[in-house]
Amino acid sequence: MAGHSKWANIQHRKGKQDALRSKLFSKLSKEITVAAKMGDPDPDKNPRLRLAVKEARAVSMPRDNIERAIKKSSVGDADAYEEIRYEGYGPGGVAVIVEAMTDNRNRTASNVRSLFTKYGGNLGETNSVAFMFEKKGEVTYPAKVGTFDTVMEAAIEAGAEDVEAVEGDEDTPDSYVIWCADTDLHEVVSVLEGSLGESESTKFVWKPGTTAPLDLEGMQKLMKLIDALEDDDDVQRVTANFEASDEVMAQL
Repeated sequence: MAGHSKWANIQHRKGKQDALRSKLFSKLSKEITVAAKMGDPDPDKNPRLRLAVKEARAVSMPRDNIERAIKKSSVGDADAYEEIRYEGYGPGGVAVIVEAMTDNRNRTASNVRSLFTKYGGNLGETNSVAFMFEKKGEVTYPAKVGTFDTVMEAAIEAGAEDVEAVEGDEDTPDSYVIWCADTDLHEVVSVLEGSLGESESTKFVWKPGTTAPLDLEGMQKLMKLIDALEDDDDVQRVTANFEASDEVMAQL
């Protein structure tokens, strides 16, 4: 366990600048509704719903919106949705995973394929790039919870795999990212909240095992693809294994 992750740094900064709040709230509402439909409408009894609600709160989604999304699960609004994962390559050979939730598989597949083609990518088959990533649990805490050693100790106690200082170093980070196996996320979070308090963010992510470096032109092309995909109503999240220098990110 240790260290600063450039990929986590890039992902964190991209998330801060990302899509319009109304679009983001719509996607989170859909996830909450589906999670409530698949299990218990009480977040305390439904781990997936609990994570969805936590993610919504992390971006200041109004409580009324969250409650309304949960109530929709009892009137059939989530019946038609299915979860689909698309995989392919973007500009510069960057591996891209697109997670969607749709009530029309043909529409979503057609839209995703056309966006890959339009923006210099190539949609592949299922599992064509997933082997480059690991499904992980990601828990984020603000730096104010304690020193790196304090967070490290809590993470080890909780059964986590790794701790990274984000947007800084071990002495002066902006935040900490704690990684764990996806199957252990709920248990790890429960233990962490006992020692560090409530986290800023808790979610499942695709963590790349390797990254593809891009220059400014490559990043500009890739961002056009990612932004277009994220703007699609059926797409829940997009993950790519790009890497860029701070100088390149500052110019975007």
